[in-house]
Formats: sequence, C-alpha cells, structure tokens
Amino acid sequence: MRSVLGFCAALGFVALSAGVAGAEQSMVRIAQPYGLVYLPSYVAVDQHLIEQHAKAAGLGDIQVTLAHMASGPAASDMLLSGNADLAMGGFGPAFTIWDKTHGAQQVRGVMPLSSSPVFLISVDPRIQSLTDFRDGDKISVSAIKVTDQAITLEMAAAKQWGWDQRFRLDPLTVSMSNPDALIAMLSGRSEVKNHAAIIPFSVEELESGKAHLVMTSDEYLEPGSSSTVMWASAQFRDPNPKLYQAVVAAFEDAIVLIGRDPHLAAQIYVAREPQKHELGWIEAMIRDPKLITYSSVPRGTLAHEQFMYRVGTLKHEAKTWQELFWENEAGKPGS
Repeated sequence: MRSVLGFCAALGFVALSAGVAGAEQSMVRIAQPYGLVYLPSYVAVDQHLIEQHAKAAGLGDIQVTLAHMASGPAASDMLLSGNADLAMGGFGPAFTIWDKTHGAQQVRGVMPLSSSPVFLISVDPRIQSLTDFRDGDKISVSAIKVTDQAITLEMAAAKQWGWDQRFRLDPLTVSMSNPDALIAMLSGRSEVKNHAAIIPFSVEELESGKAHLVMTSDEYLEPGSSSTVMWASAQFRDPNPKLYQAVVAAFEDAIVLIGRDPHLAAQIYVAREPQKHELGWIEAMIRDPKLITYSSVPRGTLAHEQFMYRVGTLKHEAKTWQELFWENEAGKPGS
C-alpha cells in the first residue's frame, strides 16, 4: 500500500511539475516611443484587448504595462535586457535587432503598425533643399544611423549625390526624441534647426508658421511603405504561444477599431499623449491617408532591409520579407 501511495504521490508531483513548467507568463510589457504612428498600441492597451483575447484562450488574468522610450533602439535595449516583451519603433531598429539576434535570442517582427512619411522640416530660411545643408548644420533624428529618419536621409543623399555620397548627411545628425526636437525647433534658441519628424510633431511644426518642409520620405521610399513595426523575441513567443497569439489578435483588432471609430481612437491617443490642440486636430490626422494609414500588412519591408544591408548597417541580407517576421504574418500579401 505504501508503494502504491508513494507511486501515486510521485505521479501527482510529476503532473503538477509539468503543469507549472507549461504555464504561460501572466504579464505583457510593452516598450515604445511617442507618436501617432503607435496608436494601435494605445488602443490595444486602453481597450484591454490583450486581456480579452488571453481570457478567451483559457489563460488567467494578464497584466499589461506600457513604458515610453525615446526611440526604437531604446525599446530594443529594454527587450534584450529582459525588461520588455514587445518593442516598437521604425523599420530601421526592427531590422537592426533582427540582424543582431539568433537562436533563442532571435527577434523578428510581430507585425507592422502603420505607414506614415518622414518629414524633413527646417526653421532655417537658408535651407530649402538638401543641397543647402553644410558643415555645422544639425538635423535631429530619434537615433543616428539606424532609425527610419536616419536611413531616409541616407537614401536621399544617395539619390541626390550618388551612391558614394550616401553618408553625406550622417555627420549632421544628432539624436533627439521627437517631443524634444519639437521644443528645440519652435523655441528659436536651439542650434538644432532641422528635424526629420513623424506625425503629429511634423504637423505642429509646419502649422506653427516658423518652419517649412524640405522633403518627405515618399520621394525616396515606395509611398505606403510600413514605417513602424512591433517586434518580439523567441524567448517571449516560444514559451507563450497562446499569449503571443492573444497579442497578435489584440493588435489586429486595434487596427480595425481605429478605422471604424477614429474619434474614439483620437480620444485614446490624447489621453496617452496630451495635446494643447483640440481633439479634432488629432482626429483629422487619423482620418487623412496622406498622413497615415494603419495596417498590419508589411509594405516595402524587404526593400528597406536590403538597402540597410547594402550600406553596411546590417550584416545579413534577407531574401524574402517573411524572414523578417514571425509566422503569423507569412500568409499576408506583403512586400
């Protein structure tokens, strides 16, 4: 009898251990920069969409947190240090971390979030085109070399002066978050007089009457190209298959909600990033496809990655866009 009881106890311990080992984590930690391009994240968090999909999948209570970072590379640092599960930024930081990670540390895109141009804006009346920049001028980008803004400037330089001059504008770039760059541009007291900006910061600068547009990324990238991406590591995805799919479903729902109810989406955004303008100012941007569209379908991502490879920013060249994302994106009509 003792042997039978001992065997049953051991069997129960093994079963319990297996259940614990197979349990998925109960928290999703998000790290992202500021900007209207990250609206799907705010919607997913504020509407508790991750929690709803997790519960539907049979998971317990899930805690979702969101931390603001100055840039996509800073969000990547949070993810690699184990302090975030999901990171967001432009295609540049997304492909940089994809290039640097392998095996259990492998990071890939979960999905794009939006398509929106980069606007090169100046408060210096001397600068009306790329050819007007000279030594001593400063262009703020959220991070040098690897962000969408920095890469767009390299693309523009290559087209303007030839491939050998693709880094011509790099020495002029300085790292500055979009909110800080906005303040610097409009203060009239900063040596930073040029900003490679995203919305809504670009719109506020141009509407101030103090700034003018020099160029947009649509002149150098395929219009409609994905500009922001969410990424995750295998360390989050592999042991948490249900939770990962809950995240995917939540962000897909968030994108649908933005299209269905731009007014509610604007309210959610303003609650996260308070504005001095009326709510309608943000809502008008969300509704303007020339400024932004929200989609989880990859657009132009392979071309972006291959340019970064050709200029030497990346060591590995992707042959298909699917290599850059986890399998949940594979069946989409992406590029």
